[in-house]
Amino acid sequence: MKICLKNIGKLYLVTENPNVHYLRGKDMKNPFCLENAWLIIEVDKILDYGFMDAPFTQEVNEIIDCNQGIVLPGFVDSHTHTLFAGTRDHELIMKLKGFTYEEITQNGGGIFSSVEKIKNTSENELLEHGVDYLKKMAKNGTTTVEIKSGYGLDFENEIKMLKVIQQLKPFVEQNVYATFLGAHAIPKEYKNHREGYIQKLTQKMIPYIAQEGLADFVDVFCETGFYTPSETCKILECANKYGLKVKVHANELDLSGGVQVGVKYRAVSVDHLECLGAEEIELLKNSQTVATLLPSTAFYLRLQYAPARKLIDNNAIVSLASDFNPGTSPSFNMYFVWILACLQMKMLPEESLTALTLNAAYALRDTQVGSLAKGKIANLLITQPIGNLSKIPYFFGENFIHKVMIKGKWVL
Repeated sequence: MKICLKNIGKLYLVTENPNVHYLRGKDMKNPFCLENAWLIIEVDKILDYGFMDAPFTQEVNEIIDCNQGIVLPGFVDSHTHTLFAGTRDHELIMKLKGFTYEEITQNGGGIFSSVEKIKNTSENELLEHGVDYLKKMAKNGTTTVEIKSGYGLDFENEIKMLKVIQQLKPFVEQNVYATFLGAHAIPKEYKNHREGYIQKLTQKMIPYIAQEGLADFVDVFCETGFYTPSETCKILECANKYGLKVKVHANELDLSGGVQVGVKYRAVSVDHLECLGAEEIELLKNSQTVATLLPSTAFYLRLQYAPARKLIDNNAIVSLASDFNPGTSPSFNMYFVWILACLQMKMLPEESLTALTLNAAYALRDTQVGSLAKGKIANLLITQPIGNLSKIPYFFGENFIHKVMIKGKWVL
């Protein structure tokens, strides 16, 4: 089965070299692009591309006229908490009435309300919720997804979440990555015995998860009031010991030390980064650790945005993700993330595209997606004929995505 996309106004391969896995610094604003082009997909892979004034000669089964729309790689969302039970919209109303986070928590809200809901939700119900969200995400252009546990905070329910993430895979088109975030918060019952829970994480949970192949990554919420840098080190050391790659929630609320720990343990990414100093930026500019920024969270919580310009101008590898979750970023819309990155973090549209695709794939160490180089998986979007990428943040109230393909199949 061969499909040809013709009359492409701009074809953003991002890179034409399948061995280039990220762009950093000033290179982020120059994703590789062909104008007035065609592209051929064979089964689920990118086969060939060229210019319309040198038309393709291969026989194909289907021809799609893109009518001068833009073709670009599908979005890669490398940081989500997609698997949750129920919503927390009532907390928004409380926030609008002036309640603080502490007051919301005292009234039964916050992360522990999500923990209680997970405990009272069956695997089948969680699976249904997850499939529903992932199908909606696909139609919005998200073609690869990472999903974290972290609303269980005990052995039984963390394992339940990770098992359901694995069960999702046959029911959705996207590649799904699983991350163990048992270190999301200190469970209430361990409030006065933090070391006991960390021992449970490192001596029981991580070894079991590695043995059963339930997760691709281990993540830690290294933040003031959550996990300290020294506690994070213990957890990451254990993950490395058992062959699991690591990520770190870092510097969302303060200069938490999470970036330093993440770089030290060669984390694939450090995520959030609303609070950064010169030391953190210096570390990231010389590192293979991706700086993953989550502007939807800053938007929803009305936080300061991560200093994207400083990171890019200092040669860091920057990616973007949604942080989709029920409490602090109840949106999986990566198109909206693109708009926020431009309008609130001063990223150029081309830099944002690179961050949403190639660099986001590198934040998962997935070398088969993120660009439209020959041989890569055929995950792509076709826009309406908008002329150039600047129209996306300019007309911020419109969504120009016309069609979405995942693994050679149309999902929109």
